[in-house]
Amino acid sequence: MLATSETKKDREFCFTDRDFEAVRKRLYDHAGISLNDSKRDLVYSRLSRRLRALRIGSFGAYLRLLDSAQGESELVHFINALTTNLTAFFREPHHFDYLAEEALPEALRRHEHDRRVRFWSAGCSTGEEPYSMAMIVRENLPPRQCWDLKILATDLDSNVVAKAAGGQYTAERISGISRARAHKWFHRVQGADRVQVDPALRELITFKQLNLMHDWPMRGPFDLIFCRNVVIYFDKPTQRRLFERYADILVDGGYLFLGHSESMYRLTDRFELVGRTIYRKVY
Repeated sequence: MLATSETKKDREFCFTDRDFEAVRKRLYDHAGISLNDSKRDLVYSRLSRRLRALRIGSFGAYLRLLDSAQGESELVHFINALTTNLTAFFREPHHFDYLAEEALPEALRRHEHDRRVRFWSAGCSTGEEPYSMAMIVRENLPPRQCWDLKILATDLDSNVVAKAAGGQYTAERISGISRARAHKWFHRVQGADRVQVDPALRELITFKQLNLMHDWPMRGPFDLIFCRNVVIYFDKPTQRRLFERYADILVDGGYLFLGHSESMYRLTDRFELVGRTIYRKVY
């Protein structure tokens, strides 16, 4: 999701309206993210760091680099710089209650014949969401039964995907988790105020960098998708296209979870609302 930043009064680099419009267009074209005028100072602050790191003297030169054959690798840094990832374990807890009580049991019943269940955390950030999903799965799978249940976790930002895959967090990050869960699923890192996610959770999850605006290498079908606090940064036509693609890759009756301020209102008729920002694909 898009970050916020304080206005910087004394600017090191010239940053014109044309530069800002060029940045907005590139971010929209490559990531589907719409920047409004209030983000101008944020853009300057975040991209100025890239100019310094690359020893480039102007935004015009930086934009030319992005458009060049040599700029492909810098495009990743460009997108990473303009996005940030606010998340927490069991954020919006009613979603995880619904996962435990309704969506997961439904998926298990649906797949009694093949025992193959697939979930997707689309916009996984630093991993708190998919690891929360994995805790629910581990705590609610039937005992002594073998299930092929996997969670795909993707994000646009390659840096946070790498952090998520490592599965290490400061001890403070798990302070909101119950003591029993923290003891069961996290282990202290010796000599550091950090914890490591238990291997039983990590083995359920595959972390990948993915731009939702590009082609998707996976074919599905998925039984459930979490895409929370992601589409709020897209314009309505982009949201509509994304919801259609989610419907295409979900099983009939599969679930799509959105963030607390997101809605499908008047964008698609392929889902029905079944709970607070919880949607079910219609048959």
